[in-house]
Parts: sequence; structure tokens; C-alpha cells
Amino acid sequence: MSDQLTRRQLGLAGLGAAALASPAAAQPPAAYSGALDGAADRVDPKTFDTVAWSRARHAEAPLRMTFRASNAADARRWQQQLRKKLVELLGGFPAKKVELRPETLEVRDFPGYRREKFVFSSRDGVSVLGYMLTPKSGAAPHPAMICLPGHGRGVDDIIGVNDQGGDRTDKDGYQHDFALQCVEHGLAAVAIEQMAFGCRRDARAQAKGLGSSSCQPAAGAALLLGETMVGWRVYDVMRTIDWIETRPELDAARVGCMGISGGGTITTFASALEPRIKAAMISGYLNTFRDSILSLSHCIDNYVPGILNWCEMYDVAGLIAPRPLFAESGEKDGIFPVEASRASFERVKKVYETFGQGALAEQEVFPGEHSFWGKRGLPFLAAHL
Repeated sequence: MSDQLTRRQLGLAGLGAAALASPAAAQPPAAYSGALDGAADRVDPKTFDTVAWSRARHAEAPLRMTFRASNAADARRWQQQLRKKLVELLGGFPAKKVELRPETLEVRDFPGYRREKFVFSSRDGVSVLGYMLTPKSGAAPHPAMICLPGHGRGVDDIIGVNDQGGDRTDKDGYQHDFALQCVEHGLAAVAIEQMAFGCRRDARAQAKGLGSSSCQPAAGAALLLGETMVGWRVYDVMRTIDWIETRPELDAARVGCMGISGGGTITTFASALEPRIKAAMISGYLNTFRDSILSLSHCIDNYVPGILNWCEMYDVAGLIAPRPLFAESGEKDGIFPVEASRASFERVKKVYETFGQGALAEQEVFPGEHSFWGKRGLPFLAAHL
């Protein structure tokens, strides 16, 4: 081999030495972040932020029917008008009720309560599955809480069923089997499977596992039909009360509604529109559309087209007044920011105060994340039902 280096070898050696001598050359190139790279000094980056623009649009939203009443009579008129508009925005409800055709599928006895699995017809072609948990303590007829699960495994997550279909006693998950907790506070629980959760899913969602939902196709279908998943689920709650009225062990004059997250959504809207609900507990939902639904990524089942032309979330919750209402929020809830929850509750409280019933609306902010708490809320429900 010749001891002489070619010019190409000399050139490569020189480049290597230069690279070792230059710290800047050793730095990796900046990661590509998008089409605006290198143009930051020629454009206003804020004008490309779609969420920021959406929040600015919220500031201009008409909210034509937001609460402005200064006395109880005006507040009642406001409620009547907004309820009518809200039903319209949700897509309306069936003009005629189908027969319930209820059927009991299973009855089981537990140390402190009896559990009955049942089904009934909500609409033509739509069945609802539920569980009635009645406490062995206290005399019938029992006050009944309609319990609505959020996203997860559906109704199993709130009645003590594990992911193998067996019994659990540790109240696992973010929903902490709150239907069982109702029974422990002397209330009957009527826990229903919400549309697109649990056993009310399509085959593709079921193939993905117990925690998947059918919300994306089903709620999208509702929108294509000029309706909403919120409206569909609220109607199931209304039909559940019809079912409760057929059960002698339940007191249809003392019906409450409660839920967390997506269950809190439907608790809010159902309690706003259904006067047979006498008390409500909203866990992990009461907030503002601006700070949560509009600003963060949410399931499609949360959206009601055009609602900001008329009202904010606190206005919907204000329709529950003056019936007892308890709201709870976690300090570290990353889905429904706590400061917006506090601010929203204060707006709801003003509605109650206008009715002269400020003491019937309470809120608890607890040291936790997006989960059910119930420390003050469940005793509140037991006291008011």
C-alpha cells in the first residue's frame, strides 16, 4: 500500500478535523416543527392557533339566554324559555313513548343489599340495561338515585363488577363504585348502562376491549340526524324514571340523579329538563364550555351544536334550581379545570339565591384528580331525599 494520501483522502481528513474543532458543527439540527419554521419573524404565530381563535370566538358568543333575572318570577320565566330552547338544541324527544316491556334478568343477594339486573325499552329498537340495588336497611319504598357512569367499562364500573365479571370489594377505578356507595348511605341505586358504553356498543368497539366505547360513530350519527348523544342519553334517564314508577320498592316522588364525567354531563342536562328529578349530584363535570369542552380534546358525545348562541354550562345547571344540587371537583382535574369549576358554580349559586334557596346548592373541591369523591355529596343527597 502506498504511503502517499490521495487528494480525496486529504480532503476528508481536513473536514474531520474541522468538525472536531467546531462545537457548532457538532450540534444536531433543530427538529422540524412545521411549515412555519424559519418564518416566525414574518407572521403572527397567534393567528395560526385554532384553539386560541376558538376561545376568542367564545368571547363574542351571544349567550342570548344566559341568566340575568333579578327575582324569582323572572327566574322561573327564564327557566321555562331556556328549557324549551335546550330541548330544541338537543334534537328533541320522541312525541310518543313506547311500552317499557320491562324484564328481570337476574336477582342476587348481597350482605347489605339486593341487586336486580333488568332491561326495558326506551324507544323502538332501543333497550336499556340497568341494575337496581336496594338496601336491606330502612323501610321501602326507598328514595332512588339514578346512577350514570362516565367513560370506562360502563355500568360495571359503578356497581362492583370487575373486568372478569366477578365481584370486587375495593371500589377500584376513578368512579369508585359510587352506586354501591349510594346503598351504603341508605339510598336505592338504579344504575343504567349509558348509550355507547358497556353492553350498548357495536361489535367493533367490543372487539377493542371492555374500556372502549361506541361514542364516535353513534354520537356522530346523532349529529347527522340533527340530534345529539346528550339528548339520546337524557331520554333514557326520563324512561328510567318511568320504570322506577312501576316499582313498589322505590319511591318515585324521591328520585335523584348523579354521575361522574360523562355521567355528570347527562346528570346536568337531565336534571335541568326533567322535573321528576328532585336532587342532583354532578361529579367531575360542572365547568364552562369555554375552559373545558371548547378548549380541550373531548369525546364527541359532549357537543351540542349552537348551544353557545344561547347559554353557557352554568346556565344549563341553573335550570336545576331550586332543587337540591351538589357539585364536586378535583383540584388536579386536568379535564375540567378547577378554577373554571369554581367560577361556574358561583354562577349557578346566584340562580339559587335568586330563588331564595342558596343553601340548596353546595360545592366541594377535593384534593384529587378526575375522580368520584362523595365525602360530602352522598350525605347531602341522603339528607335531601
